[in-house]
Amino acid sequence: MGEAREPVAFETYAEGVYLHGTKADLATGDLVVPGRESNFEAGRAMNYVYFTATLDAATWGAELAVGEGRGRIYLVEPTGEFEDDPNVTDKKFPGNPTQSFRTRSPLRVIGEINNWVGHPPEVLRVMRDGLEAKRREGTALIED
Repeated sequence: MGEAREPVAFETYAEGVYLHGTKADLATGDLVVPGRESNFEAGRAMNYVYFTATLDAATWGAELAVGEGRGRIYLVEPTGEFEDDPNVTDKKFPGNPTQSFRTRSPLRVIGEINNWVGHPPEVLRVMRDGLEAKRREGTALIED
């Protein structure tokens, strides 16, 4: 979809378009459903599915997801009601500038962005190191 774009924090990808970053290999029409293992906490089944309207947040999801393979960013369509993601809304960023959401309903995959640009290696390393430190300290919990 379109030409390659670097992620810009808090910038909407496209009006009315939602994204899901992961390492899962999905196809158009597949459903992303709750109950799967967390992309960020090994061994934890998630009650919600998370998604965003910003390329930056989806890029982080694709880059930081656990598992083998390359990160992927899917265009998704919520099939039910959703809410702001409380893990970032008002905890890390007042309001919801990351435009991050969660739902207990499936997300339908309607396409994939194949030409996204990842964060620079040094920025990614700092983020991974910070997340690992939080895991060691026991402060990396996801409100799910």
